[in-house]
Amino acid sequence: MNQDNATTQVTRLSNALRAGDASARLQAALTAGIHADDASLPILISRCAVEPDFYVRDMLTWAITRHDRSQAVDLLLPELGSVTPQARSQALHSLSKIRDPRAWPAITVALLRDPDEDVAKTAWRVAAGLAPERERADLARELGRNFGRGDGELRQSLSRAIAMLGPAAEPVVEEASESEDPDVRAHALATAHVMANPDDSFEAAVEEARRVVALRAAPAIEDH
Repeated sequence: MNQDNATTQVTRLSNALRAGDASARLQAALTAGIHADDASLPILISRCAVEPDFYVRDMLTWAITRHDRSQAVDLLLPELGSVTPQARSQALHSLSKIRDPRAWPAITVALLRDPDEDVAKTAWRVAAGLAPERERADLARELGRNFGRGDGELRQSLSRAIAMLGPAAEPVVEEASESEDPDVRAHALATAHVMANPDDSFEAAVEEARRVVALRAAPAIEDH
């Protein structure tokens, strides 16, 4: 493909991804993935930062993974420092699909503590999936700082990420399960349940945690 044709195709894709109809944008992203052209990568990645529709964003991620993965990683890593939360979260999501080890050092403490919940929970999941064995205990301690944070969905994301770390996370979960903060304690107990019973729902884990907390709070019955 000559330079003029390549430029025309990139311009056409850029315009199609800005269409007012979400289904048209979805089709454009699908086509970009089927007919992968690495010249399109910057357009696909930049669109992730502003695309309002969840399904289109997911298709954009799929299209990105259909291109040269090394080049995609090179372009995604700078997005992790974007001032736009969606750019950070979508870049993390795309990196989780590519699973290039170069992404691990780029998942900074700032991302793991990101005030934006979508960014934070995506960073937790990606970090847990990419962390080398020798780094898992340290990562578990960092993730454990978030026990008790947010609502049920965010807490579930944290519990699943910590469970992915396996035995390396057990000391952190055990310590937090004795916390004086009731939210931290309940969340840690729910996480312990998730680790021991991976097939159970998070709702079941929360109920079990509540039961344990209630039993611990009950007054002891002395033997006579």
